[in-house]
Amino acid sequence: MLFLWQRNDRNWILSAKTRAHGKALTSLSTIGNIVVSGSSDSSVKVWEVCTSGDSEELKEKQTISTGKRYPLSLALAFLPRTQVLLLAVSGTDTKVQLYLCREDQFIVSASLAGHEDWVRALSFRTPSTPEEPLILASGSQDATIRLWNIEPIKVTTPDRGEIEQGQLSDELLDAFEASLGEVAEGEEGGRQISLKRHILIAKASDGSSRQFSVTFDALLIGHEFGITSLSWRPDSVPNSVPTILSSSTDSSLILWSPSTVLGATQDSSTSIWINRQRFGDVGGQRLGGFVGSLWTRGGQEALTWGWAGGWRRWACKNMGEADSEEVWQELGAISGHRGPVKGLSWSPNGEYLISAGVDQTTRIFREIYHSDEAKRAWHEIARPQVHGYDLLDAVFLDPLKFVSIADEKVARVFEAPRNFVQLAKTLDVAYFSESEINRPAGASVPPLGLSNKAVGDGSSVAPVLAPSTRRPFEGELSGATLWPEIEKIFGHGYESITIGVSHSRKFIATACKATSPEHAVVRIYETSTFKPFGEPLAGHALTVTRVAFSPDDKFVLSVSRDRTWHLFELKDNQGYVPVAADKPHARIIWDCAWSAEGDVFATASRDKLFCGQVKIWTQGDEKWTTMTTIKTPSPATAVDFSPVNSNQGRRLAVGLEDGRLQIFSNVLSDLSSWSLDTTIDTGLAHVNQIHRLSWRPAAKDGKDGKGVTELASCSEDGTLKVLIIQG
Repeated sequence: MLFLWQRNDRNWILSAKTRAHGKALTSLSTIGNIVVSGSSDSSVKVWEVCTSGDSEELKEKQTISTGKRYPLSLALAFLPRTQVLLLAVSGTDTKVQLYLCREDQFIVSASLAGHEDWVRALSFRTPSTPEEPLILASGSQDATIRLWNIEPIKVTTPDRGEIEQGQLSDELLDAFEASLGEVAEGEEGGRQISLKRHILIAKASDGSSRQFSVTFDALLIGHEFGITSLSWRPDSVPNSVPTILSSSTDSSLILWSPSTVLGATQDSSTSIWINRQRFGDVGGQRLGGFVGSLWTRGGQEALTWGWAGGWRRWACKNMGEADSEEVWQELGAISGHRGPVKGLSWSPNGEYLISAGVDQTTRIFREIYHSDEAKRAWHEIARPQVHGYDLLDAVFLDPLKFVSIADEKVARVFEAPRNFVQLAKTLDVAYFSESEINRPAGASVPPLGLSNKAVGDGSSVAPVLAPSTRRPFEGELSGATLWPEIEKIFGHGYESITIGVSHSRKFIATACKATSPEHAVVRIYETSTFKPFGEPLAGHALTVTRVAFSPDDKFVLSVSRDRTWHLFELKDNQGYVPVAADKPHARIIWDCAWSAEGDVFATASRDKLFCGQVKIWTQGDEKWTTMTTIKTPSPATAVDFSPVNSNQGRRLAVGLEDGRLQIFSNVLSDLSSWSLDTTIDTGLAHVNQIHRLSWRPAAKDGKDGKGVTELASCSEDGTLKVLIIQG
């Protein structure tokens, strides 16, 4: 699908959409009201944005077949001093195809050879003065960038001496090119440089023709692996030097610009393109490198993003200062998971939030106040676990210890290193006793290992630590903020699926995938020894989807794919025993939660009619009964009760399969009456299934005097959100 969006104040509104191709889109380029799209169906389509009143539509103008090649990059520009469009197309071969627009149709006009692998990036630089050429930059998986000059042909009549000199130069250049292609013993091969001049003939609107030449200008070599993106720096500063930003799978960014070099005589000079700045990491290809890059703030900042879900940002500190070398400094940027977020948990006192995702990481987020205390922003302050399996959930045992489960049979326990304790104090996140400083400095993951090993000051392996004076940046989070693993918890026969922690933090409960009653059990462990507590809690026939402890830890509630819930009660501190069960839903029960008072719990489920149900349960004289059933417009996949409000009422958050979020409330004296306070649509909530909801333990006070609570949610759409719920 191809979507066209219009900006209205601070909002973006969908103004047009069309099914552009039969397969996924791989590239896109625009200029004016012309849109060009490329797809893995081996085609490039040209679209025109047509406006009729307040409505817009995308009208297809042309389809260009690329044969057996997939287009990977597209670029549009006007030929110098004309209104003739030039389209550059590159793909899964080594050439760049140039198309000229004639009578509203693009016609192939030249094929630029030279690269030795797929060409993944194209970018035009429009001339800033009439004397400058139009420059096309092409970046390839062969780790090189080629610059091509496109300029009008000047008709001149050279004298005989110039012709003879030109012939001699051609002979020398042919010999030079041949030497580049010679392969000595032990070498991989030379790079081909072709100085062939391509001729483009453009027809103006008056019928006249103009000729343009396309010549190879420079070969930029500096990256170790393939180029992923190219972007020219905006000409925001007068007489600025042309600069191109390149990103690569070697986890580096390079700024290229020409430098004047003196020639053979005092009056002659030439320009060569050099590497002026290099950002990023050394040896970062194992993390996938950088996917793309761009300029912001008029060329003052360079941004890039990679496969880990976060951005990197560098800012020029002295842009525009004449005759001075630019000074660049890395700044903080946004980060987040790069796949569905399955679980989340607040620290016991609400200091920070941990999340677990299928990108095989756990991440800790915290709000950080800036110079103006009215301004705060949430940032990732640690990535304690970078695993080899998809992570499903994590729960805190105390502010410096958590347990996580992944798509494996064991649960793992992690404890914060000294560096995190110092960082928490520096960022005013939390304050710990002086004794907490006596910890390992950090952690590292051994080659081919899954367990984070503690690294101390006297260790033979030097710890790689993030600075404790500021929040860590993306390049530091993945390797310098790990927490040591201190324990493994075994017991299940299949992969873990859910974990719960008691309010006293004395117990944890785990469950695994199951297709039979034998494995559909809940196992309770003591957190002091991480040994089993009592017998496994049996009763379900299929996978247990959620486990929740009551506020006083007297009961354990479990729900399952078998559409039942089971309640277990603590007896004589020897273990939990079954006391109640029911099968009230027609489809899978996704989630359950206890109210803060402990006299009510809720179960969330899919309904037969593709809607949802939330049932509210309370204890009667002899059994637990349904007080009310809340219908939801989409399957209910997550629920959580908030702490008691000042008006002595309950508040229930319900997450839906379509990404919407609903808030219900009632008064303590009437459990059967629940009212819908608000529905948070997908624009503010999520756009896919909500997996978990969790109210922040420590409520904040709003400026208006009313209570303000914060609700964290995570979703299949890959986002983790914290919403402020007032009232």
